[in-house]
Amino acid sequence: MPLIKNQNYVPSRWMFNGHLQTIVPAIWRRPSLLPFERERISTPDGDFLDLDWLRQGSSRLVIISHGLEGNSRRPYMQGMAKFFFERGWDVLSWNFRGCSGELNLQPYFYHSGASNDLSTVVEYAAPQYTLLSLVGFSLGGNMTLKYFGEPHPFQSKIHRGVAISVPLDLSSSCDKISKPENRIYSWRFLKSLKAKIVAKAANFPDQIPLEPLARVRDIKTFDDIYTGPMHGFRGAKDYYAKCSSLHFLRKINHKVLIMSAKNDPFLSPSCYPEKLGEELENVFMEFPEYGGHVGFSPAGWKGAFWSEIRAFEFINEVG
Repeated sequence: MPLIKNQNYVPSRWMFNGHLQTIVPAIWRRPSLLPFERERISTPDGDFLDLDWLRQGSSRLVIISHGLEGNSRRPYMQGMAKFFFERGWDVLSWNFRGCSGELNLQPYFYHSGASNDLSTVVEYAAPQYTLLSLVGFSLGGNMTLKYFGEPHPFQSKIHRGVAISVPLDLSSSCDKISKPENRIYSWRFLKSLKAKIVAKAANFPDQIPLEPLARVRDIKTFDDIYTGPMHGFRGAKDYYAKCSSLHFLRKINHKVLIMSAKNDPFLSPSCYPEKLGEELENVFMEFPEYGGHVGFSPAGWKGAFWSEIRAFEFINEVG
């Protein structure tokens, strides 16, 4: 029932495919700098998370989660923060472990299923507000949906959620991004991830081996050797099975919107579960033909991005 089929996103004529609709906004978008206030909070396991706030005394807060190797200052994060802030909401854009410009303290960092860290952020912020909503991009979208499908404190305060460009099926999405036509993306991610492993190994030489790094040529191998075992999984297969948000959708009791473009170069066919969407009561799915990955730029390149407009419209609904 909650499958939204009247999508009206139209990209710029010259951005005629998913790659352009992905790359151009990521490189050329220059949102105005926002007056974020940074705050560092502690985690239950002795680590820290860096939060970036926009406050104006609102009783409503939106918490925004970024994608793989992103941070709170990425253009897509600032665009979403600006859109909500200008419409009266307080904003909390948080940085995953090791993504705020400073290496975190533990030998592990973050992963697609680290909903415990999102829960820590919600628990910290919730007492200050009467209503919260969540927005997540890509990996952060997967984390957000997984969070909604689990029991966590303060969920009664959460109104709605939006997940944008979500790799619902982590395994097949890793296969997709590793295809030859997508190597530019996987290469950039691996370059950043490998650098973090080298930095971590310098602090934890007995726990993080560097020798296997030379044979890592794709994200799935990286997850099998590093991400999975570092975070308590048996390897990539176990990690993907336990953290893919696709497996949590039936357990979601809040109204959430999954918004992904069908020409997203990162996402596999199983990331568009339309048949399942027709069965679920709380999970709305909107899959426009165009938009790329975390793209959805306006046709005239001025004004708000379509993803920002749709996220606000959905979250601002009553009920």
